[in-house]
Amino acid sequence: MAPLTSADLRAAAWRTLTPQPSLQAALDRMGFLQADPIRAPARAQDLTLLARVPGYRAGELERCYAELDAEEDMIPNYGFVPRAVQALLHPREVAPGRVELEHPGLLEEVRARLNEGKELHPRDLAATLGKGRTVNAWGGQSSATTRILGALHYRGEARVTRRVGGVRVYGPAPHLAVLREGPLPEADRLRRAVHLLAALYSPLPEASLRYLVALSGFGFPHLRGELRAVLKGVIKEELLGAKVDGVAYVWTAEGSPVDSPAPRGVRIVGPFDPLVWDRRRFEHLHGWPYRFEAYTPAAKRTMGYYALPVLHAGRAVGWANLKMGGGELEVDLGFIPSFRQTATFRKGLETELDRYRTFLTAPSDSGDE
Repeated sequence: MAPLTSADLRAAAWRTLTPQPSLQAALDRMGFLQADPIRAPARAQDLTLLARVPGYRAGELERCYAELDAEEDMIPNYGFVPRAVQALLHPREVAPGRVELEHPGLLEEVRARLNEGKELHPRDLAATLGKGRTVNAWGGQSSATTRILGALHYRGEARVTRRVGGVRVYGPAPHLAVLREGPLPEADRLRRAVHLLAALYSPLPEASLRYLVALSGFGFPHLRGELRAVLKGVIKEELLGAKVDGVAYVWTAEGSPVDSPAPRGVRIVGPFDPLVWDRRRFEHLHGWPYRFEAYTPAAKRTMGYYALPVLHAGRAVGWANLKMGGGELEVDLGFIPSFRQTATFRKGLETELDRYRTFLTAPSDSGDE
């Protein structure tokens, strides 16, 4: 067999964009869908689903959430998972956090409300219980009751039942209580979690898989050491791999880059899409560094606030900043110096932009977080 090339790896990675017959099918195939509250032009989870579900509309995940086999949880970051994947993450052993130490007894008060079986909106709970405000994970201020609800969610005692204007509404999580009584074997949970990450981002540098597993320690806070040990065994015994241009890559048996169909067409994807999430892989396979600059001071940005990678025939050739203004899609494009636009590219780009116009102009009853 001829040595693998960067083109082979790009073609294999492109398969993550294979169209799925439904929103649920896309969630099941990915196993994890990263979430992000920024909407420019849409939330990360919606952009990722747009790339995989024909006819998908912005906000559809939120509108359909209650009918889906989906839960909000964390592996390797915060996002949406099918319940079968969530079962790998629980039970969690979680030490008391800052908000619990700052407000003794509040956890039990909120837990008692939760055990009444009713939905809890953070605003209503804060109005009833008060307890002031506390610093959140991003350095901002949140009500202590909101933070306690988040802590109970992380512990597996609560679940997100829906969102109202982007705000999480919580309820009890009896399906996770069952796991506390009879959890899956730890080794099996961890092994399956590593395989999920390898499949979702495959093929990927071995160093990137190690980073993803390190991030997933937040999903397994009391099993971080065991997770690292399982990773070593999975890489050694269960994943396939090869060096390409001196970089060690790994992939699952189903994600082999051998004989992958050549990518076709123009696609614009979100910055958290599995196709471009790993910046190490992106720079190796495409030859230039893509940067997510939403948190970069405006004067220092080179691509824009929320630049979306533009790919042509599987290769990243530039970026797009998109937003709706006056009912029209405003498009600001940038390209790498070596790229020369062709008529085929321009036609494909316009088709992709039309898809975004439909996606963004659909009615939506969800608001900003």
